[in-house]
Amino acid sequence: MNNITHSMNQNNIRENIDNIRMRVEKAALKAGRKPEEIKIIAVTKNIAPDKIIEAIDAGIVDLGENRVQELQDKINTINALKKNANWHMIGHLQRNKVKYLIDSVDMIHSLDSIELATETDKRAQKANRIIDVLVQVNIAGEKSKFGIYEDRVMDFVKKVSKCKNIKVKGLMTIAPLVQDPEDARFVFKQLRKIFIDISRENIDNIDMDYLSMGMSNDFEVAIEEGANIVRIGTAIFGKRY
Repeated sequence: MNNITHSMNQNNIRENIDNIRMRVEKAALKAGRKPEEIKIIAVTKNIAPDKIIEAIDAGIVDLGENRVQELQDKINTINALKKNANWHMIGHLQRNKVKYLIDSVDMIHSLDSIELATETDKRAQKANRIIDVLVQVNIAGEKSKFGIYEDRVMDFVKKVSKCKNIKVKGLMTIAPLVQDPEDARFVFKQLRKIFIDISRENIDNIDMDYLSMGMSNDFEVAIEEGANIVRIGTAIFGKRY
């Protein structure tokens, strides 16, 4: 049995969340870290609003969505039901879609180009806000994934630091999908190294506060390597159909 299905109940979201919290705590303590420092983001891609409400009622306050239209629809639905949540854009973001979410998300996890940074900065200025972002890094160099290649991250961050209405708060990566989570450890270890290198530069307007890495199948290894945001979908909501 792999980590995705480990102790997962397809129908009991609260039970799944309790189980995830226990696993997060165990991984954090193993690494000598405080469990409360780790933020769990429930990934709501293709998940019906009633299930999202169950997660909110079980104490999950941070929700991550991959698509802009789905994000908008869910925010409107959840707000109408008077439920409070912090929304995160965790999927690839096209420049022409920034205007639709600039007022409604707490953080964008997938900043991956100067063009997107420029557009986000412009839209945030127009909305009279400073938007928190994470820089997406493609550690494994997978052609199928978005993100800045690791040898370009430092230069990229320095350029983005000039955007007055963007606040870089850390880094994000998506590890390759592997059977054994240990096979993804090198990705998390390398992102942590880049995170530390950037921190030491003390660049204006750049705060290395968050390492967003680890999903349902590998979040424990990610926590051991320094993740303080994990993005969990299947292990909370069950398999998507």
